[in-house]
Amino acid sequence: MMDNGNDQQIDVRSVVEAVSADLSFGAPLYVVESMCMRCEENGTTRFLLTLIPHFRKVLISAFECPHCGERNNEVQFAGEIQPRGCCYNLDVLAGDVKIFDRQVVKSESATIKIPELDFEIPPEAQRGSLSTVEGILARAADELSALQEERKKVDPKTAEAIDQFLSKLRACAKAEISFTFILDDPAGNSFIENPHAPSPDPSLTIKFYERTPEQQATLGYVANPSQAGQSEGSLGAPSAKTAYVPNGTIGATAGHRAIAQSNSTDISDNLFRYSAPEEVMTFPSTCGACTEPCETRMFVTKIPYFQEVIVMASTCDSCGYRNSELKPGGAIPEKGKKITLSVRNITDLSRDVIKSDTAGVIIPELDLELAGGTLGGMVTTVEGLVTQIRESLARVHGFTFGDSLEESKKNKWREFGARLTKLLSLEKPWTLILDDELANSFIAPVTDDIKDDHQLTYEEYERSWDQNEELGLNDIDTSSADAAYESTETTKLP
Repeated sequence: MMDNGNDQQIDVRSVVEAVSADLSFGAPLYVVESMCMRCEENGTTRFLLTLIPHFRKVLISAFECPHCGERNNEVQFAGEIQPRGCCYNLDVLAGDVKIFDRQVVKSESATIKIPELDFEIPPEAQRGSLSTVEGILARAADELSALQEERKKVDPKTAEAIDQFLSKLRACAKAEISFTFILDDPAGNSFIENPHAPSPDPSLTIKFYERTPEQQATLGYVANPSQAGQSEGSLGAPSAKTAYVPNGTIGATAGHRAIAQSNSTDISDNLFRYSAPEEVMTFPSTCGACTEPCETRMFVTKIPYFQEVIVMASTCDSCGYRNSELKPGGAIPEKGKKITLSVRNITDLSRDVIKSDTAGVIIPELDLELAGGTLGGMVTTVEGLVTQIRESLARVHGFTFGDSLEESKKNKWREFGARLTKLLSLEKPWTLILDDELANSFIAPVTDDIKDDHQLTYEEYERSWDQNEELGLNDIDTSSADAAYESTETTKLP
């Protein structure tokens, strides 16, 4: 902590400008004069920009009023909003008191829920905070009971109902009953500590999801509703910008001409394996960063030994934002797929990898298992995937090197990080497994025929009912479409 004599009196604008500064060498403590909301006298607010190791840049503010003694603090995120939202589900069993010591970072956009109590803390009720599970529950109970005496005089029935609810909430805070603690943040900047890291936590599950348009607007991506409506309208109506790149201008047409007189199928297959498409569709869209109109290009291509995929790329001339996606095409496969690669040499690190949103990653040698959706969908290499895993684990397990962590746990994480890095040095052979319930993932072979690649194996399996339920497949009813398709086929028959 800094002494008051060293506090630097500075304008708030300087605090905002310092957000983008390099915090590796520490940051000064800023002090501003602000009004107390209780007594309306002037108090003091201190701002400290800091970087939580392997987590985020944060702005910690603390207010203190010397006149009435009012004090409060808040944590705000000074970095960027994450590409996807996150949802943490923590199962608290009755009698498990240690679980309440887990540290929790709640951003100003996060919602906390306890389904068993039908209890929800909206974002505006508790601002950004750095606390524990016990601290959040205790704070909620204190805020609900703050005005109970006044409620009993004005509305006794409501006060009695709140008293009954507070007894249940305090029972949860003492681990007398089992409950589920849910932390849902569309901005992706919230966090619940995993004390077992880097190993999986049996009590904690993390899901990452794409934000809805309403959540995007809440986070400030769309300036006003009218602008959003114009953007949606521009997508629905035909536009002069929609165009097709004509056949013959790009892609494999020149190759076709080169072998026009050849009858060898093998030559053409090898020539067009990774060639560009013959037809690219361009259509208008809206930039996800600045909401200005931009263009998205899309084409369909076939990856050998895999399936048909849709490649989409967007560029914004206004702000320079660029984004690319690869989506699976065709029907949903009837079976899941598990891909196992034995990594032995440097050539294996350069293999192309397509990991879908639903694919989990397993490295048995490290006892590492990432659930589906942890890293999102990506097109990369084996080396790039390991690098992404290392960076993602460092980001998600933000308190790994916190001051309050035991030295033994710090050493455990350092040892795991070293073992993860050694994978790329290939000191020993190791195994990479992609387990995809929708069979939309792929690891490229190093031989012309995938059957000759003995380091790479593919295994199909039947999905369980629970897996289909999580994917939303159990509720899909295509009987009407099938009947219409069959009737159309019957009509065409002579």
